Amino acid sequence: MEFTRHEHPFESRDVTCAGWLYRPVDAEEPPIVVMAHGFGGERTWRLPAFAERFASVGFAVFLFDYRTFGASAGEPRNLIDPFGHRADWLAAIEHVRSMPDVDVDRLGLWGTSFSGGHVVEAAARVDDVSAVVAQVPFVDGPRTALNLVRQGGIEYLKTGLVAGLRDLGRTLTRRRPYYVPLVGAPDEFAVLNTPDALSGVEALIPDDEDWDNRCPARIALTIMAYRPLSRASEVDAPVFVAQATEDTIIPASTTDCLVRELDDVERVRYPVGHFDAYRGEAFEVLVERETEFLERHLCE
Repeated sequence: MEFTRHEHPFESRDVTCAGWLYRPVDAEEPPIVVMAHGFGGERTWRLPAFAERFASVGFAVFLFDYRTFGASAGEPRNLIDPFGHRADWLAAIEHVRSMPDVDVDRLGLWGTSFSGGHVVEAAARVDDVSAVVAQVPFVDGPRTALNLVRQGGIEYLKTGLVAGLRDLGRTLTRRRPYYVPLVGAPDEFAVLNTPDALSGVEALIPDDEDWDNRCPARIALTIMAYRPLSRASEVDAPVFVAQATEDTIIPASTTDCLVRELDDVERVRYPVGHFDAYRGEAFEVLVERETEFLERHLCE
């Protein structure tokens, strides 16, 4: 099915966020799926491949950038704020529900990694969500941080805490943020420095796009307060959970807890790493399964 894509900005707490609306050409009031990226990601980073596949079977898709990322406004740039992300998700859903030419009663939410947790939070807070896809979902900040500390060691913990406190101090005194690398090799400090993190993120970025590999260091502290798992039992929608069994970032135990808390859930385990779902055979297998799930719950 042919589709169009147009810029469709929206407001979230007085910040203009960038969105793309994909719309099937011949569909009248199609179901709509809202999408956004994960930890430090932008809408251009391989998410159009998913959006195009969903649009080709008849869904409208709204794909957006968080505040301070990509084409969205907001300062400081590249601020990873899970609570700001949550606000942007709720604003995006409200914006979609104001559209006259889509069926807002058939609403799907799609998130990956960090936004795999955001969609759980959003579905727990918003009425009448029809389906949720949580791909390699981040749902437990403390346990995920502990997993990264176990791999990075005491030096990772010390450097992260010092950097986070330094950035927080600069925030309180209204100075420019203290930035740290978002991703890096295991032998250097970065928020994500697992063996596959740097190559995994770089593989997502379009060749013609510049990328500033840094973020304000306060995320090392604020991540500990974010736990979408605590709201999972409030989700009143079917949820598809795609789990990567070779994931070095998301502890398997947190996904197990999520599945136990959800009332209506399908979990499929894939023998891939955290960053493998976006390309190649893994992408083809996963997007086909997610499309089938969305069609079943949004179209029947």
